[in-house]
Amino acid sequence: MTILTAPLPHPPESSPSFDFARIRQLVADEARAVDRLILDELRSDVVLINQIGIYIVNSGGKRLRPLLLLLVARALGYGGEHHITLAAVIEFIHTATLLHDDVVDESTLRRGQDTANALWGNAASVLVGDYLYSRSFELMVSVHDFRVMELLSKTTTAIAEGEVLQLLNCNDASTTEEKYLAVIARKTAILFSAASRLAGMLARVSAADETALESYGLHLGTAFQLIDDALDYMANPEELGKNLGDDLADGKATLPLIYALQHADPEQAALLRTAIEQGNRDAFREVHAIVEQTGAIEYTARRAREEAEKAIAALSVVPTSDYKTALVELAHFSVARTY
Repeated sequence: MTILTAPLPHPPESSPSFDFARIRQLVADEARAVDRLILDELRSDVVLINQIGIYIVNSGGKRLRPLLLLLVARALGYGGEHHITLAAVIEFIHTATLLHDDVVDESTLRRGQDTANALWGNAASVLVGDYLYSRSFELMVSVHDFRVMELLSKTTTAIAEGEVLQLLNCNDASTTEEKYLAVIARKTAILFSAASRLAGMLARVSAADETALESYGLHLGTAFQLIDDALDYMANPEELGKNLGDDLADGKATLPLIYALQHADPEQAALLRTAIEQGNRDAFREVHAIVEQTGAIEYTARRAREEAEKAIAALSVVPTSDYKTALVELAHFSVARTY
């Protein structure tokens, strides 16, 4: 199926440029240390764990969540090394959720490559995901900070709740924007907020500043997911790295569909409801046309920009530096990206 695509509306031309490589370069040494730690901690006597773990960790992800933790830690002047360990923990938790998500969603493509479950089967993917969760808890214990363990424990619980909430909302055409946002807050944004807050904990900032950092991550993660859901209806499949229409095939009423349902005419609304309830990828062309016609992509992009601006506002507690500038640029990147 060929879908004509157009870029999402970008921020004003006065916004910072989105040089992701330059942002990474700010914490290049720490990022390499995180990568080394991840590979070291993935080693197991069980060959299949090594194969699947290394495959998915090296499958081209942006490492955005650990990068966020490293940048915030440096922006706050943290001079220790626990941010390396916790960045690896965050990536392990994220990778575990990807393994489980792909099984639940029956996905076959992620980041332009075959998913682990497509190559090794569902059982192996679930079990290796469990292994990564276990390794993440072993790593976080090594930091010897009860508050860190408490935050990460609550974060993994919330992620699991988000997964269940999303499952309950699948094939439900009555899902509201409020319910949708509740899912992505738990399922996606909370790991961004945990990464930001962890850096604040390490730097021993005040409780109020911790809350502000948590807010930055939460709004950043929400913006990121909103754009992810918009891209499912308009991106270049090769650039996006997954099949267009995956959300529709899974019966997920994401914000573009929710908005389109509210603004479609009765005939169009009936088609959308049926497509959601049946998880009908074959209706993607018709659904795509309605989503475009009702302005659902523009609305979703606008909501994402609002979240990004809230994230930037929360950074007022962070001193001016190149690291803070990079955090602002990440917020802009979250809504300007096409992959």
